[in-house]
Amino acid sequence: MSRQQRQTLDDLLRHGPLDLGGDVAEQRAVFHGMMTSLPLPPDVSTTAGKLGGVPVVTVETPANDPATVLLYLHGGAYAIGSAADAAGLAGDVARRTGARAVCVDYRLAPENPFPAAVDDTLAVYRALLDDGVPSSAIAFIGESAGGGLAVATLVAAKDAGLPQPSSAAVFSPWADLSVSGDSAVGKAAVDPALTPEGLRTRARDYLRDTDPATPYASPVFADLTGLAPLLIQVGSHEILLDDAVRLAARAAEHDVHVELQVWPQVPHVFQAFAAMLDEADAALRAAAAFTRAHWAATDDALGEGLPTSKESVVRQ
Repeated sequence: MSRQQRQTLDDLLRHGPLDLGGDVAEQRAVFHGMMTSLPLPPDVSTTAGKLGGVPVVTVETPANDPATVLLYLHGGAYAIGSAADAAGLAGDVARRTGARAVCVDYRLAPENPFPAAVDDTLAVYRALLDDGVPSSAIAFIGESAGGGLAVATLVAAKDAGLPQPSSAAVFSPWADLSVSGDSAVGKAAVDPALTPEGLRTRARDYLRDTDPATPYASPVFADLTGLAPLLIQVGSHEILLDDAVRLAARAAEHDVHVELQVWPQVPHVFQAFAAMLDEADAALRAAAAFTRAHWAATDDALGEGLPTSKESVVRQ
């Protein structure tokens, strides 16, 4: 892996225009400009629609198997970003997994505070199931706030009696909205993208008077028993490092199949920079392999008539 690649990315983010804790309207425009500055590859298509009454953008590549679905949740600290903004990274994951990505345009804070994002994501998941897509053919993918949201939605789905998807892979998840992990301070100097003050500002926008330790807001405090297999990827140069480590420990405590991958000296959601960073390409290949492996494992279990983790959750 190239030290020069990492340094170039660090400089790009450290001197970039995004201020996560700044004025919401301004930062939405900045973030949109950043995420759409490079055009999508010509073979990637996007289609706007609705599922469960919630706006979605479906991202497809020519090799996609229409039978498998990635339920994709974008980042942006619950206040910025959109399904369309996430199409680039979603398309990269879709290409590597061979599935179409359904990006959820969940409602944003401060206009739509907690639990709007969880409600919207759960509604889309429920609509996919109602449309006849088996839970075993759905995998969750989430980045940053979308990573925490993915795990929160798994918990909400369990509580609602819905089957779990085949797996979930989350990139740099924001899983503790109290911003209480030691890395919030210990990694602040090396994180080129996020600040604890910015995260706390956006947490207040999203939570209002809700306790940050509420499980659907901060899944590091949730009962994760019975959740789908979970892959967590994080960089060592980010203040959310402890969110990922603590989430993995919580999942392990509750007997969830969990894999934690800490990638040295890379920043928040480094997977988005696969075109310039070797670690990002390797991480996306690992996430795609994890996702495909759990689709295959579920198919094998169903073929043998064995209970899957999804079926077990429904029976609880």
